Amino acid sequence: MTDTEPSPVIRSILRGLSLEQKVAQLTGMFVTDLFGPPSAPGESFGIATERLHTIRPHGVGHLSMAWFLGSTAHDLRSGIDRVQAGVREVTPFGMGALVHNEGINGFLHDSGTQFPTAWAQAATWDPELISRASTVTADHMRETGVQVLFAPVLDLARDPRWGRVHETYGEDPELVAQIAAAFVRGVHSSDASPRVLAGGKHFVGYGASEGGLNQAITQLGRRALTDEYAEPFRRAIREAGLEVVMDSYNEIDGVPSVSDPWLLTDLLRDQLGFRGMVVSDYDAINMLRTVYHTAKTEQEAAAQSLSAGMDVELPSDTNFVHLTAAVEAGRVSEEFVDRAVLRVLRVKELVGLIPGSSVASSSTTAPDRAAGAAIRSAIAERAVVLLQNDGVLPLSPASGRVLVTGPAADELRIHFGAYTSVSNMEMQLGHLALRSGDIPGIDPETFNFTDIFQARMPGIEPRFETKTRELHPEAATLVDALSETDAAVTFAPCGGFSDDDPIDPRRIDEAVADADVVIVAVGERTGWVGNNTAGEGQSTADPTLPGHQTALVEAIAATGTTVVTVVVSGRPLVIPRVAAASNAVLLAPLLGEVAGRTIADALYGRVNPSGHLPTTFPRSAGQIPIYHGHHYGSGYDHPTGTRHGYGDLADPSPLYPFGHGLSYSRFAIEPNGVHASITDDLIRIGCTVTNTSDREGETVVQLYARDEAASIVRPVRQLLAFSRVRVAPGERIELTLVAPVERLHYTMADGSRGIEPGEVALLVGSSSTDVRFQTSVTVGG
Repeated sequence: MTDTEPSPVIRSILRGLSLEQKVAQLTGMFVTDLFGPPSAPGESFGIATERLHTIRPHGVGHLSMAWFLGSTAHDLRSGIDRVQAGVREVTPFGMGALVHNEGINGFLHDSGTQFPTAWAQAATWDPELISRASTVTADHMRETGVQVLFAPVLDLARDPRWGRVHETYGEDPELVAQIAAAFVRGVHSSDASPRVLAGGKHFVGYGASEGGLNQAITQLGRRALTDEYAEPFRRAIREAGLEVVMDSYNEIDGVPSVSDPWLLTDLLRDQLGFRGMVVSDYDAINMLRTVYHTAKTEQEAAAQSLSAGMDVELPSDTNFVHLTAAVEAGRVSEEFVDRAVLRVLRVKELVGLIPGSSVASSSTTAPDRAAGAAIRSAIAERAVVLLQNDGVLPLSPASGRVLVTGPAADELRIHFGAYTSVSNMEMQLGHLALRSGDIPGIDPETFNFTDIFQARMPGIEPRFETKTRELHPEAATLVDALSETDAAVTFAPCGGFSDDDPIDPRRIDEAVADADVVIVAVGERTGWVGNNTAGEGQSTADPTLPGHQTALVEAIAATGTTVVTVVVSGRPLVIPRVAAASNAVLLAPLLGEVAGRTIADALYGRVNPSGHLPTTFPRSAGQIPIYHGHHYGSGYDHPTGTRHGYGDLADPSPLYPFGHGLSYSRFAIEPNGVHASITDDLIRIGCTVTNTSDREGETVVQLYARDEAASIVRPVRQLLAFSRVRVAPGERIELTLVAPVERLHYTMADGSRGIEPGEVALLVGSSSTDVRFQTSVTVGG
């Protein structure tokens, strides 16, 4: 992004800081520490900045949870400006504090444009569209005085038991890398000042936790970490100038990531070339003492983490505040402190927090909300994935009488994941309920913050739904949207998300008696608090539809009525019985406030589905983890035909493979005169895409590669390139797919990164298993 060497201004500041002032630049502070009684009518709290002289006399490096300072953009900006004025009084050289916020699905604040969740963004296979969305998110943050956007999530998610799949771009290193790099470019692209910086997370392997359990050990070797799980970071750093990285909560080979010098220094900096600032995920350094037991004291935890390559402790200063004593006692070198401070100051200079820098310190440019709304709708329309269809879709007046039912049909909340305005609201309501003693089994006097993630909150769902509708008054449920589309559509509530909602066959028979087609909307709730089955801290041993929803679909199908199932989920679910009982299945991957109308438009053909899966759907939980890029000799597929499957599973293949997505159009993908070749270290292969139907549509042409022989076991296929194309009826488009040879590189037997000479198969198609033709090229070493 810019020259990574510290400027003379930064070096001069470093020389002028005492040790205590240096350490202050490496720690966060909760803005809630400044809350006090209201100072004016209408305020819910006052901001006592005078406390800073007592609680942070050496300065403030970073502000945590600043979004609590106001519910509107104006109030939030006013609150941040007020706190920053106080920070500049106590911080040497009048420096401001770095303010961060979350931005996976848009600015995490009531005032921000909320986009479909990251998994939905990946289903578009449209990096440039996601880049436009992240620019809008950065504009929202700039408007309110936020400098660091904690996104994108660069984790590979290959285990649907893990509740945070919806925060990721899926299972494949190339798809994740391309979308992540585009996201970062979008954040950094604005000409407005000051800059907003993206913060990639979580470094590294967090999504590959053992058993799909959140924060559990990651059982990966260094070659897999380097070549697969770190690849999105490598590309975001090299191609988009990623300046901020957040660590991971996991531990690898006995060493917590937050204190692992191989991860934070050897891999991240020496191999991947990162020169920016590394921050801890909230409380990650505390976990060295409280979870992993690799440090006995706060000072030990701080010394371990800083020495490994960590620069900043968030959200507070619980451990790093002891660095002063650690340096004075000779337990850690002050050079490590200086190294971290230089990185922090450089970022502050980039975003205009150092007086006298060339970057403006404020901006009044408002985000383009109309553009944000248009981008949000475009993402949702391209993210809907048609998983199967026997011809019943799209619906029309000729389809007959249409009934909609299922627990997801008349709920708005289900379409939002974590890190959204809805989950933020729920966190506040959940905390209030917990502190009021309304949560069975939890003592409000002794609870831990993480208790709120898995605590069951009986009866709170209606409150969440009411608040969701208040936050998004223009949004429509699926029932409302279908009624707007077709006044003849009827609704009958059947089923629920809980085991306490049994299926009543007689009620089902009565409901569907007059229907020709039944739309059954099923799914799971995803979020932070409440009775969710997915979300942060919400792992599940059996990732199926919760409650009796599978039985609901089967019971309706048993009546002989045509069944169209809409699955609302932010991760793959195990749904083979639903697939078998349905004439069509449509995936709505947490589309947010535009979900209802987008789904209705897709069902009735006003939107031609063009989403493709970013993650494999298993047939059975026993196949997990299942992903298309497994190694030779492992997994469900092998080019030689050799298979070692499960004795109790007749078909070892996925239910729906990576890259899969149907359309109301039909496309032929054939080779053309541009033969596969390598020139200027670029692989090129041509194809012709023809729309053989009478309807315009979009598809994603995908190029996979397979290294036919190597001294290191390679994947049976790896995604190399892809292109989303729009094709009119009968139109033929000549397309050339291009990818650098470097995308085939891996850590070879001697430890160097490259590729051995030999043949590489190239496979072109519309999914990882729907290969239309293949050829090969020969690569040099």
